[in-house]
Amino acid sequence: MKSLGLVFSYLAGTSRQRNLRLVLYLVGVFVALVTIFSVLFHVLMAHEGRNFSWMTGVYWTLTVMSTLGFGDITFESDAGRLFTVVVLVSGALFILVLLPFVFIQFVFMPFVAWRDANRAPRKLGDRYHGHLLLIGLSAVTDGVIRRARDADMEYVLIEPDHDHALKLHDQGYNVMIGDIDHPDTYRAARVDHAALVAVTVTDTTNTNVTFTVREISANVPIVATASAPETVDILELAGANQVLQLGEILGQAIARRVLGGDGRSHVIGEFGGLKIAEASALHPDLVGRTLQDAGVRQRCGVHVVGTWDRGKYHAWAPATIIEPNTVLILAGSAEQLVAYDDLYGVPVAAARSVVIIGAGRVGRAAGQLLARADVPHRIIEKRGERVRDDRYVHGDAADINVLNEAGLEAATAVLITTHDDDVNVYLTIYCRRLRPDVQIISRANLDRNVATLHRAGADAVLSYATLGASSIWNNIGENDTLILADGLEVFRVDVPKALRGKTLADSGIRESTGCTVVATAIGDEIRTDTDPQLVLQDGVDLILIADLESQQRFANRFHVG
Repeated sequence: MKSLGLVFSYLAGTSRQRNLRLVLYLVGVFVALVTIFSVLFHVLMAHEGRNFSWMTGVYWTLTVMSTLGFGDITFESDAGRLFTVVVLVSGALFILVLLPFVFIQFVFMPFVAWRDANRAPRKLGDRYHGHLLLIGLSAVTDGVIRRARDADMEYVLIEPDHDHALKLHDQGYNVMIGDIDHPDTYRAARVDHAALVAVTVTDTTNTNVTFTVREISANVPIVATASAPETVDILELAGANQVLQLGEILGQAIARRVLGGDGRSHVIGEFGGLKIAEASALHPDLVGRTLQDAGVRQRCGVHVVGTWDRGKYHAWAPATIIEPNTVLILAGSAEQLVAYDDLYGVPVAAARSVVIIGAGRVGRAAGQLLARADVPHRIIEKRGERVRDDRYVHGDAADINVLNEAGLEAATAVLITTHDDDVNVYLTIYCRRLRPDVQIISRANLDRNVATLHRAGADAVLSYATLGASSIWNNIGENDTLILADGLEVFRVDVPKALRGKTLADSGIRESTGCTVVATAIGDEIRTDTDPQLVLQDGVDLILIADLESQQRFANRFHVG
């Protein structure tokens, strides 16, 4: 019935109605020709002294017009044969026009319309509830879509261009066709039932879409990206719940890696009252010891849940040796992190300096954070219009003279922040060759280039796509997952039946799955002081941190759906 409705809706269009009238006209002409030719058939046959029934006349006319010409009835006179040729030619020409036109308009085109409507609909069905609406396809929204698929969450990418929408569908995206600035599009997309609307195109378009969506739904959460700082207030006035300046967020995250030279914790995510932080292990009481011997939890209550090693997460293991500049991943309350900083923070040498390559939004944001921390830095930029003051060096970072002018020889860190991953790989290799001992932190725009930049020599790589996707995903209401990095998540689950009645120490969660329990929760109350002898029971939720493989092992072992 749905397919039949699509066909009727196709036929109901203005152009289709016009074509229908044309078809009716052609059918009328066809009937008139058959009638005229049948009458002339009787006239000519009577002239030859033969008589046939009117049905025979219609039969002869149709067989000749359709070029079948069975030959059972033929004229003997030249006039009759000439008439036969006229009927044959006119019938062939008419049928060649009528039949293809009818077939295309009333068979083929409705089929194409039905197929396209199923590939990329213009309206969502009632089954869509709690879904994501995404406006604008980019590396960031690609990351959101990947997380939605992993979480079995429905998403819809709204695309105004029909042909492009079909191409996206063929590439595996769930697409709906609709003008992104038209209210009817969002009514058709069931925006009132959506879990989140994410808008990631230009600032002006984001404002238009946000305002349009908010007029339709007063409650749906809207997350929008902004390139210009002044756009933030405008988007909030238009109705956005959260405005993300991804360039500034990434630049500050890159700069914090340099500021981590004091060994203090820097919060990278929050789950209720639980804070997740990272800290460089620089204190003598940490370096050279194993995670178990360091006794961090006993001294300040913070969980050391794992480590970063060149962008790869390693879960806590008692025998892991803390190397100089090992990045620890910590979980605890704000008070516990302050206690950690008091115990393991180290004085910072005043002689450090930083070279930033690229004065786009990311590079400028990194420079602003370093300036607030009184860290000397120089910014290299090729485009003269971006050069603002004496902290900027105008030139190409691939030129050794420009790097030396920026102070590479004395720098303690290099931040590579251009928007071109190929350039970032090139400059990472170049700077590593020039300064084997310098700390290099690079930006990756696409997730697939993170590993390449690490191989090129970067000590740390921060992905624009991952950070943006995580920032959007973490705004979903009723979300029991916090994404810290690509593939690393904090998540909340009910205590599995197989673990009820056991203590945390006896549960074997970490040993058997690789997941680490960082807190427990009862309702909205999150407890970070997890006692190994805590008895797990119904009504107590576990908050764990793990990569995707460990999460899958947890689900398989304890039959978590």
